[in-house]
Amino acid sequence: MHRPPKVHPQRYGTTLDSQWIRVDWREHLRRVRVAGREVNVVDWGPDRPDAPVMVFVHGLSGCWQNWLENLPFFARTHRVIAMDLPGFGESEMPGEKITISGYGRFVDALLGELAVHEPVVLVGNSMGGFIGAEVAIQFPQRVERLVLVSAAGLSIENMRNERLLAGLERADELLIAFGAWSAGRSSALMRRPGARRLLLGLVAARPELLSGPLVEEVSRGQGKPGFVPALDALTSYPIRHRLEEIGCPTLVVWGDRDRLVPVRDAYEFGELIPQSEVVVYEGVGHVAMLEVPGDFNALVERFGAERPGERVDAAA
Repeated sequence: MHRPPKVHPQRYGTTLDSQWIRVDWREHLRRVRVAGREVNVVDWGPDRPDAPVMVFVHGLSGCWQNWLENLPFFARTHRVIAMDLPGFGESEMPGEKITISGYGRFVDALLGELAVHEPVVLVGNSMGGFIGAEVAIQFPQRVERLVLVSAAGLSIENMRNERLLAGLERADELLIAFGAWSAGRSSALMRRPGARRLLLGLVAARPELLSGPLVEEVSRGQGKPGFVPALDALTSYPIRHRLEEIGCPTLVVWGDRDRLVPVRDAYEFGELIPQSEVVVYEGVGHVAMLEVPGDFNALVERFGAERPGERVDAAA
């Protein structure tokens, strides 16, 4: 297949004066009951009923804070919705077994509770991308455009290993213990580049260039009870043969230094999803929306505004 050239981002990393730091997030957080369980949700945007909606879905060990560098940018023009998935962040565990199809139904139900009736732009990272693809297949009327950021769902289907799951469960217990120990010390720890590399070394190509406050907020997603059940769900739900059912324009965004999901999956998603285009950033890892937020936000904004038949220009 034809592979588009990699894109060199204009700037890697984040700063201490990022816009999200000046936001009073308490004004935009709310608790919503979905299927009898409380869910933690950011709901923010222009005060007008016709504002288009963007929905952001985090990945494994994530939380709504994974989108801190993106929500203020898009809230200028869109109603932005970002949740802690059930079992993660400050949301309760779901009442049913965690599955990818169940998470797809959850997103649909949450949008119903929030009175979202028009199709949305759905942006998902890692497991969140897997869930986003599932929503686009299960509930095509919900999704106008889909953005997959280092999405899981392809290579991981061959990684099921019970001993690996048991080992990761133990690792998750250690993360909980680390979180308890670091409470009250986080700010001091995050000022150290070595600590940032320790916490985000697997997901970011150069975590030392991410600001300490951002890493501190993102690390709140670690050590949550949904981790192992969600990992089990990731490795037991094939989606490859259903991707051709996605009928909306889809943007596939990856980093060529992704250590968790190989970049070859980006090109395979591009082959399997009919109306898709692929952008691969040089020197970027698994979380492009945090590593190169300026490039990422501009790219997604252009993708959302393009007319039918146009192709997004990643280098613009």
